[in-house]
Amino acid sequence: MINNEAFAKRLQKIIEYYGESASSFSEKVGVQRSTISHILSGRNKPSLDFVMKVLSQFPEVDLYWLMNGKGSFPSESKKVEKPVSVEKKEISTNKEKIEIPTSISNSSNGKKIERIVIFYSDGSFQNFENS
Repeated sequence: MINNEAFAKRLQKIIEYYGESASSFSEKVGVQRSTISHILSGRNKPSLDFVMKVLSQFPEVDLYWLMNGKGSFPSESKKVEKPVSVEKKEISTNKEKIEIPTSISNSSNGKKIERIVIFYSDGSFQNFENS
């Protein structure tokens, strides 16, 4: 049987390890934000579907560690390099203020964001180029 409180702590550790918010984590995993909130608060137990989505999106997470707390995280056999730092810049659009990453440092690829395009539901878009 799963200890909800311990599972919530391990899930929070995963979220923090990847530098995600609960909202962005829920998007990556493909669940509603409320699902993450309810699991973290101990209100709901994680479903098998939820656990499988976490494991498929984040291969460094070991099933046995996530469910029972035994083993290690990140899994030594599945460990991949995570981004080292993210620099963000706030930009204002005529519709809202948003924060965008301007560069992501990763010693393995050295990639930098060149351009971001935002598409709105009315068919309009805005283009932002990194200077």
